[in-house]
Amino acid sequence: MDTVNSLFILSGLLIGLSVLASRLSSLVGFPLLLIFLGLGMLAGEEGLIGIQFDDYSLAFTLGHVALAMILLDGGLRTRLKTFRVGFRPALSLATLGVFITSGIVGVLSMWIFDLTLLQGLLVGAIVGSTDAAAVFSMLSGRGVNLNERVGATLEIESGTNDPMAIFLTLVLVEMLVGELSGGVDTLLLLGQQFGLGLAIGVGGGWLSGKLLRWVDLAPGLYSLLALALGFSVFGITSFLGGSGFLAIYLAGLMIGNQPGRHINFILPVHDGLAWLSQIGLFLVLGLLVNPSELLELALPATLVALALIFVARPLAVLISIKPFFKFRWRETGFIAWVGLRGAVPIVLAIFPVIGGVENASLYFNVAFAVVLLSLLIQGGSLGWMARWMKVEVPTSVTPNRRGPLGILPENDFEMFVYNVENSDLENVPIRLLRFPSGALISALFRDHVMLHPKGSTRLQLGDVICVIGRSEDLPALNRLFNGDAKLKRERAFFGTFTFAGEARMQDIADAYGLTLSQAEQEMTLADFISLRVGGHPVVGDDVDWHGIHWVVSEMNGNVVTKVGLRLY
Repeated sequence: MDTVNSLFILSGLLIGLSVLASRLSSLVGFPLLLIFLGLGMLAGEEGLIGIQFDDYSLAFTLGHVALAMILLDGGLRTRLKTFRVGFRPALSLATLGVFITSGIVGVLSMWIFDLTLLQGLLVGAIVGSTDAAAVFSMLSGRGVNLNERVGATLEIESGTNDPMAIFLTLVLVEMLVGELSGGVDTLLLLGQQFGLGLAIGVGGGWLSGKLLRWVDLAPGLYSLLALALGFSVFGITSFLGGSGFLAIYLAGLMIGNQPGRHINFILPVHDGLAWLSQIGLFLVLGLLVNPSELLELALPATLVALALIFVARPLAVLISIKPFFKFRWRETGFIAWVGLRGAVPIVLAIFPVIGGVENASLYFNVAFAVVLLSLLIQGGSLGWMARWMKVEVPTSVTPNRRGPLGILPENDFEMFVYNVENSDLENVPIRLLRFPSGALISALFRDHVMLHPKGSTRLQLGDVICVIGRSEDLPALNRLFNGDAKLKRERAFFGTFTFAGEARMQDIADAYGLTLSQAEQEMTLADFISLRVGGHPVVGDDVDWHGIHWVVSEMNGNVVTKVGLRLY
């Protein structure tokens, strides 16, 4: 009984401290995942609490469960429309990029640690992939709002690059212990990992989404069913020899992109489950490491980490996407910088321990050191680097709270709650507001008192307004309730003047005295911008033409609808 009580006390204490530490992370800008690892190390055998934990098999199992849950949540939140600009470069980074990164780091590790080529390549394979948990948490938790092209590429890459790293690690472990016969087996394993992961993930996810839309459950059960279906997809794929990580990410993608009221019940719960998984995973991995062993390898492991951050990752990104895709140099540079390593390399480093590879502790400690330095150097500078590379766009305004009404099975009405912060709305009668068709104000709160709004009711700053509408009403509502400070920032970014995307370039050139080529004279502004950015424009794209910045401010699918003019 004492053991059980101690387990509850310690787990509650560590998880509670980790949650509270998230506030410290947001205040001082310290990478949150690094705090989780640090707490795990402090609680470990050589730390303050002195917990003795060296069960690599248990850590390996917990790592798989946690990563599966994190990838499922990441898939649920990824919109298929982001694949318009991010899928192909992300796929190149997730395959060719991982291969190049692993090779460069492997050769350097062979020289740094005096290893054989296979042993060095195993180090490279272990640290070769970016980590979904690290990327998802850093991008969402640091308030960095990237342009769609860069953000989609990073998120999709982190969710799909695990299979290549796992494949390379498994192949090298089996080669080192003499269980892999030849090149044919290697190619078959590669095809099996990706083929089964893709087929079962997409097929199982599509069927799971249909089931969740069809079945009528209590609200709290939808998230449990989604988790059960995702784990089933993961388990079946892994049992058949495919990549369960790729499959569960794709299953989440298919579930999250099938509209229905189930999504509104699933996402909030899975957000908490993903955070719990990250906290638990990094605490357990922190418990495994002994700081004294880590210090013995500090200098050579630091060299590997620096080589990965400043040489291998940039070269891999440059080779994988620059020749094939129209990324600007600053976008390529930022993608190269956000090669965050996290739990995946540490979990992969357990493979050599379980497989009985010689010097297995070396791989684990090197992977741990690389992750620490990656989170500290790359994660700690992510916000500053995004601003320096100019890949940020102003954060769009969203409701303070929103939730479905549960009236309709699909395309349900929702309640959106806004604060009146725009000074332009002060003393304006409600009847003069340009609400989207079908949306209406259901309640207005002023000084904690609920009022019954009428057309003649005049708004005041600080009012809280509850609006009933549908998700397609959000863009218009967000523009209506945009806060004044945010409005000023958006004007500074997108420019004071706005042109319609269908405006003729000849008309614009005549008005501003600009010179056009023969081919450009018949173009619309939207076509001109799309051509200049290499196709697939996104909000925030900035084209410098005749000393004027033309900034994409609004899109409708693939079509540019509004372009801002900025004179500096």
